[in-house]
Amino acid sequence: MLIHTGDKPFCCKLCDYKCTININLVKHMRTHAGVKPFACKLCNYKSARNSNLVTHMRTHTGIKPFACKLCDYKCTKSRSLVAHMRTHTGIKPFACKLCNYKSITNSHLVTHMRTHTGIKPFACKLCDYKCTKSKSLVAHMKTHSGDKPYSCKICEYKCAKQSSLRKHNMGAHTTTGE
Repeated sequence: MLIHTGDKPFCCKLCDYKCTININLVKHMRTHAGVKPFACKLCNYKSARNSNLVTHMRTHTGIKPFACKLCDYKCTKSRSLVAHMRTHTGIKPFACKLCNYKSITNSHLVTHMRTHTGIKPFACKLCDYKCTKSKSLVAHMKTHSGDKPYSCKICEYKCAKQSSLRKHNMGAHTTTGE
């Protein structure tokens, strides 16, 4: 009945979380306590919820049960498909209160907000580099390792970033007609 009425009598005393079923509050409290009883046997991933472990296991199996009916996109999480569908509809429900930016996911908005705050939470442990996105840090780390996974199909050029390869191809191979 609580689901139908919208009442959420079970409230976390540490944050704003509220729910209709006590067991959900018990599971939620694990996030505050840092208790992660569900562990992957293939890597060091741990979770407070079994459902998160089930979803995580898809990264090892490659199973992508959620498929777009409009294109060939497939994913491991239902919320990823919901976000993907917004690329087809053009709906961007997450809006910046400081500028005209809108996005299809809240996580994109959180990252965007860093352009206003100047917060760069991802820092290199080997130098002073800091950035707003974890992907940018991963790409930066390749400058320290010397890893150059992107290579030109026309010449011997190799680089650490896909964007560098795009720039190379536009500059080196579009003017010569190759």
